[in-house]
Amino acid sequence: MKPPAAIDEVVLAEPRGFCAGVDRAIEIVERALQRFGAPIYVRHEIVHNTYVVDDLRAKGAIFIEDLADVPPGATLVFSAHGVPKAVRAEAARRGFQVFDATCPLVTKVHVEVAKLAKEGYEFVMIGHKGHPEVEGTMGQLNSGIYLVEDAADVERVEPRGDRLAVVTQTTLSVDDAAEILAAVKRRFPHVREPKKQDICYATQNRQDAVKVLAPAVDIVIVVGSPTSSNSNRLRELAERLGTEAHMIDSAADLRPEWFEGRRRVGLTAGASAPDILVQQVIERLREFGAVSVRRMHGVEESVRFPLPRGLGDRSMSEAAASRS
Repeated sequence: MKPPAAIDEVVLAEPRGFCAGVDRAIEIVERALQRFGAPIYVRHEIVHNTYVVDDLRAKGAIFIEDLADVPPGATLVFSAHGVPKAVRAEAARRGFQVFDATCPLVTKVHVEVAKLAKEGYEFVMIGHKGHPEVEGTMGQLNSGIYLVEDAADVERVEPRGDRLAVVTQTTLSVDDAAEILAAVKRRFPHVREPKKQDICYATQNRQDAVKVLAPAVDIVIVVGSPTSSNSNRLRELAERLGTEAHMIDSAADLRPEWFEGRRRVGLTAGASAPDILVQQVIERLREFGAVSVRRMHGVEESVRFPLPRGLGDRSMSEAAASRS
């Protein structure tokens, strides 16, 4: 295959790739496999990345959607996206040993919904229909939570009372969510907002990095699986800023024709994409003629989340660091 004209530079967004919630979720499955042996059952894909799911499947994880597919006495892990209360209750009723890999930032939203519901609030949820995180959050209540995907949806919300709060899917476009929130506040001026925005730090940081990256390059490549909400938002953001962008699951998806006449390539990765995929993309771009690789200056992330009880007090990375 003839490579395109030489790419002068690959510019890496900073930060990119795994966030603390994804690290924790994957580690929970790996620890459970080590401690209890295969198979370990996982409700829904632990995170939305093909490489990660295939790797865990090869180690003995079985991904299911229906708890009826989990045999009695099995160990079950809830995915990072969270689950409705009914799923949690069913797992308890069936007697599974459960480890909850729900991202703590998603759990924060669930706790807020439960707390305010007891105070008589109904909710507007800003999110994407069918996404497991949205299903999990809306499933914290039997009624009184209304999903809006855009500003037009806000006009169709008809709450029963006058106490209304707003919550947000954690992986949305920051700008889109702000636009929809503004529509909610126009329609319901007294709506209660979260004390701290629901969109997670990692989503915000990766989008902020793309806002710096996209205007400085000729094309943006986003490493992420099609089901990954935050990865899709990175691609959309780059395009909105006027830079051609492509989202790929792996280096095999790269097309040489994308880089013809493109001398500076921007590269980022969604919060569920492992760094090994980024390194493979860099190697492929070198085959296409890339000359150098440079990291952008950006935010350093130091967030870590503890593991559930029963899987050890320290994370694998901390244990490894203490041995070195």
